[in-house]
Amino acid sequence: MKRVAHPPRPDWQRKVESVGLTWHSNKGPYWNESAYYSFTLDEVNALEAATTTLHGMFLEAAQHIIDRRLYEQLRIPPFMVPLIEVAWQQEPPSLYGRFDLAYDGVSPPRMLEYNADTPTSLVEASLAQWFWLQDVFPAKDQFNALHERLIAHWRALAPYLQGQRLHFAGMDDLEDGMTLAYLRDTAEQAGIVCDTLTIGQIGLSSDGFFTDLSDRVIESLFKLYPWEWLVHEEPRFVEAILAHGPHMQWIEPVWKMLLSNKGLLAVLWELFPESPYLLPASFDVADTLLWDAFVRKPLLSREGANVTVTMFDQTLMESKGDYGEDGYVYQHLATIPNMGGSGADARYPVLGTWIIGDQASGMGIRESNRLITDNLSQFVPHVIEG
Repeated sequence: MKRVAHPPRPDWQRKVESVGLTWHSNKGPYWNESAYYSFTLDEVNALEAATTTLHGMFLEAAQHIIDRRLYEQLRIPPFMVPLIEVAWQQEPPSLYGRFDLAYDGVSPPRMLEYNADTPTSLVEASLAQWFWLQDVFPAKDQFNALHERLIAHWRALAPYLQGQRLHFAGMDDLEDGMTLAYLRDTAEQAGIVCDTLTIGQIGLSSDGFFTDLSDRVIESLFKLYPWEWLVHEEPRFVEAILAHGPHMQWIEPVWKMLLSNKGLLAVLWELFPESPYLLPASFDVADTLLWDAFVRKPLLSREGANVTVTMFDQTLMESKGDYGEDGYVYQHLATIPNMGGSGADARYPVLGTWIIGDQASGMGIRESNRLITDNLSQFVPHVIEG
């Protein structure tokens, strides 16, 4: 695993915009092709194996939570528990998820967290870096079967869908809109009839069913919007979800509320303390007394918000945000290699490996000049060499 400097393509902005990455510079330089990460095939095989194994472990952990009714530990609203349990028993299909891993090319990959419900960076991982590879290293390969796997998995999901069309909904912003457009395109390539609207455009019929802008009942919905936001911030949806949610096809399914909760880190460590892919984690801050360094993470948060890194009883760094009222989980600090210089020139990569259905299907890399990866971290492409 190496970080290699490389000149950007001429007119790279137009090229990434042509495949949907239109937010490459919105909050500062996000897409960064002045370097790339180089991996051997053995390293990629190790990442693929870790991703597949972690996926299975998370499903086992979800069953453990349900069997032992650990919902309060994860701050799952009691009124959502029956829906989660029914959905888990019905086994509705899941489309995707993204594991964030720390890896140095020598030790086994260590999982930092799992983005199970609304993972992003898909356009850049699936399309932008693939077309970069075709332009720059056309004879080389990438850990990237995302596009083909998405289309194939939509075909597998099609018989499970309710109604005549699949609706896509998310926030009214550029990144979410382009991500929805890309996912809709892959579904349409699989032969599925689709429609798109924002979360705010979803209506309710007089008898409490979700409706679209043409007053059609929504029977199958892909939502790029976290479940916890739906049930906490959209009161008008709660009654409809409780009444009619079990009869809809949701992607991602409601049982992803268990897997997208960072409390799963502590549950996993309890279940699999010998796993080479996990870091020690606990709900109890007292357990951190045994660790030289640890990270405090909100049970529910996005984009690295409200994370605190502590080393030898001193706060090393922290990020701001609006999360934390639901509680925290504590995780041993991972060893993330610095692939750059010092200070602002530091480069700490986090590897996002993707599951499509049950298959490890690709990777995207985001790097930061500090240990907390946030919405200002940069996406850097990769290549397999050797």
